[in-house]
Amino acid sequence: MLDPKLVRNNYKALEEALKARGMDVTLAKAFVAADEEWRKIQSEAEDLRSKQNKLSEEVAVRKREKQNADDLFAQLKQISARVKELQEKAKEAEEKVKSVAMVLPNIPHVSVPVGIDSRDNLEVRKWGEPKQFGFKPKTHDEIGVALGILNFEQGAKVSGARFVNLVGMGAKLERALINFMLDVHTKEHGYTEVMPPALVSGASMTGTGQLPKFEEELYKCKDDDLYLIPTAEVCVTNLHREEILPGDMLPIKYVAYTPCFRREAGSYGKDVKGLIRLHQFNKVEMVKFTEPENSYQELEALTNNAEAILKKLGLPYRVVALCTGDLGFGSAKTYDIEVWFPSEGRYREISSCSNFESFQARRAEIRFKKDASSKPEFVHTLNGSGLAIGRTFAAILENYQNEDGTVRVPDVLKPYLDNLDKITAN
Repeated sequence: MLDPKLVRNNYKALEEALKARGMDVTLAKAFVAADEEWRKIQSEAEDLRSKQNKLSEEVAVRKREKQNADDLFAQLKQISARVKELQEKAKEAEEKVKSVAMVLPNIPHVSVPVGIDSRDNLEVRKWGEPKQFGFKPKTHDEIGVALGILNFEQGAKVSGARFVNLVGMGAKLERALINFMLDVHTKEHGYTEVMPPALVSGASMTGTGQLPKFEEELYKCKDDDLYLIPTAEVCVTNLHREEILPGDMLPIKYVAYTPCFRREAGSYGKDVKGLIRLHQFNKVEMVKFTEPENSYQELEALTNNAEAILKKLGLPYRVVALCTGDLGFGSAKTYDIEVWFPSEGRYREISSCSNFESFQARRAEIRFKKDASSKPEFVHTLNGSGLAIGRTFAAILENYQNEDGTVRVPDVLKPYLDNLDKITAN
């Protein structure tokens, strides 16, 4: 959620931000109109309360002097009724302000490239050279099915389309990737591992910006105010909801493995095969809580931490800065890390690393105090995939495939797979 003072004092910045995101500026106008109405009601109520106090003082004076105060009582009764009426109106107006504020996106950082869609994203750097195969590389789902480690038919039988059953070495490889990533982030990058719930409340979803805007993408429990998480960002960020953190604790760095669940509404016909766009998938997520002045430095470090996993796995990738039109709802700046897929001859997203500044913290009421005498300030929150397990699994199958259909095991994963050299058919 944006700072209302920022919108009041710099409305032009919000209008320009919405234009840069390719959004209608009427949303900004609706916020300003609702906010002005709320403040107008508040101002009238305050004036009446001030008049109420003065009249009460006059009543006290007349009583001491044993004078009649019926006229003053009549005025007080009228004012009291009007104040009560204004309080109700103020409550309604405030709810309207909040409802509009909840669907206003974050303002992009000045360094974010201006553009319409993913074609305008800016490549920042590349790492690794894509392997040249002496044969036509197969897709990851072709390889996995042939090896007997991916079974989409069983996944569909149990749950429906876009689910998979990992079999034998497939299940072991998935588990190996999770443990490998957690070990690197905790032992080398200084993150604290947490294992949060995968079911969260509506308040948690609202705190990180999934609600109300993206409700159609979420799986909700029918009889409870509980949602299956689309990403560990939700549950981990909300660990400190409605808290004031000591400044000397910052930055706080968490890493979590969780299953993730997405309805993928509106993506019918897009990536329906393979591991790229499943309804249920595993992910290792990094989340940071930082002081505002350090958050962009921490974003660079977060992105480097995600890149380190790909470097250790020997998977070619590139980093792109998302343009304003491709930027996520709550993000002020995002780097996408894209890994090379030989079968497609292109890079595909495997991690998004974002700085939300105070956008999520305002919604979730996460603040900090620099010291005991300081006023509480909103923290800046950041998160990034470190990495999406299924997409990493897919990238390994494609980049390490052999012509005979086997898959070589990356050296860093061998200790997690009983020093296995290659994956063969089950």
